[in-house]
Amino acid sequence: MSGINRQLNHMMETEIHVPVGSPTIRKFQIFVDEHNVTEGAMKLIKELRPGWDPNLIRTKLFTDGTTNKLVGCYVEDCLDDVVLVRVYGNKTELIVDRDNELKSFQVLHANGCAPRLYCTFQNGICYEFMQGRALDTQDVRDPVLLRLIAREMARIHAIHAHNGCIPKPNLWIKMRKYFSLVATEFTDQASNIRIQQEVPSQEVLEQEMMWMKEHLSQLGSPVVLCHNDLLCKNIIHNAKEGHVRCIDYEYSSYNYQAFDIGNHFNEFAGMSEPDYNLYPSREMQLDWLHTYLQAYKLFTKKGEEVSQLELETLYVQVNKFALVSLQRIKAEEVFC
Repeated sequence: MSGINRQLNHMMETEIHVPVGSPTIRKFQIFVDEHNVTEGAMKLIKELRPGWDPNLIRTKLFTDGTTNKLVGCYVEDCLDDVVLVRVYGNKTELIVDRDNELKSFQVLHANGCAPRLYCTFQNGICYEFMQGRALDTQDVRDPVLLRLIAREMARIHAIHAHNGCIPKPNLWIKMRKYFSLVATEFTDQASNIRIQQEVPSQEVLEQEMMWMKEHLSQLGSPVVLCHNDLLCKNIIHNAKEGHVRCIDYEYSSYNYQAFDIGNHFNEFAGMSEPDYNLYPSREMQLDWLHTYLQAYKLFTKKGEEVSQLELETLYVQVNKFALVSLQRIKAEEVFC
C-alpha cells in the first residue's frame, strides 16, 4: 500500500462519519468581525430568522475570550428561540479541525446529545441555545449531577459514527500536531522564551509521547466517540427536564474511553487557577464509574451487571490516561 493510501486509510479510521440522510448545513458567505460581532450577527439573523422584527432583536454576549466569541440573539424577552453566533478565534484552526467539529455536531444532534446546528459562515457557526445552567467545580461533585454526567458520557460513547472501519484513537495524532506547532508557530524571541518556560522541548515531548503510547495502548481501553474537552462549563444542567447535556465539540473525535473520563476528572480542578486537590477521590470515582459502566453496557446492549473486575480495570485505565490528559492540557495552554 502506498504512503498516500495508508494516510487516507488512517484518516478514514479516525474521522467521524455523518449518518446518511442528515440535513445539509446551510453556508453563508458572511464574515463576522470579532471586534464587532453584533453587526455581523444581525446579518446572519436576517437570513436565519427573516420573520423577526429587527427593532425587537436583542443580543447577549456569553463569551468574549481569545479562542471564541459567543453572542446570543433573540426577540425581546422571548428565550424559547435563541440563536447563538460563535466566532472562531484567530488561528484556532491550527489546533481545531473545523470540519470534524461540524460532523460531531451533526452526529451528536442526530442522537439527541446536541442542539441544532443552523449554519456556518466564513469564520464561525450558528446553533441552537441549549436551555439550562453551566456547571462549576462544585456541581460536578454533587452525587445527583455526578451520575447524570456519567450516564450522558456513556450515551455519547455508545454512539456509532464510523464507516465500518475499526475506529482508531485521534489522541496521538492530536498531540503530535501540538508538539509540531511548538516548533513551527512560535518563532519570535518572546514566544520561544514562553515555550521554554512552560513546556519541554519538542524532542522531549515526542519521546514522552512515544513512551506513553507504548505503555497505555496495552491497557486495552476501547476506542469510542469522545467529547475530549468536558470542562465543567461545557456541561449544561436542565433542572426542569432533569438531564445534563455536553456542549462545544471542537475537540470531539474517536479516542480512548478512559482518556475522555480521565480528562473530565482532571477538569474537576477548574481552569483559570486549577486546584488538583479537587481531583475526585477513589470513592467518588468508583461511584461515577459504576454509574457509567451500568449505562454504557445498557446502551451497547451488553446487560447492566457490573463486575468488580470491570470496575477496578476501568479505574486503573482512567487514572493512567488522566496523566496523558494533563500533558495535552499543558500543550493546549501554550496556544491560548
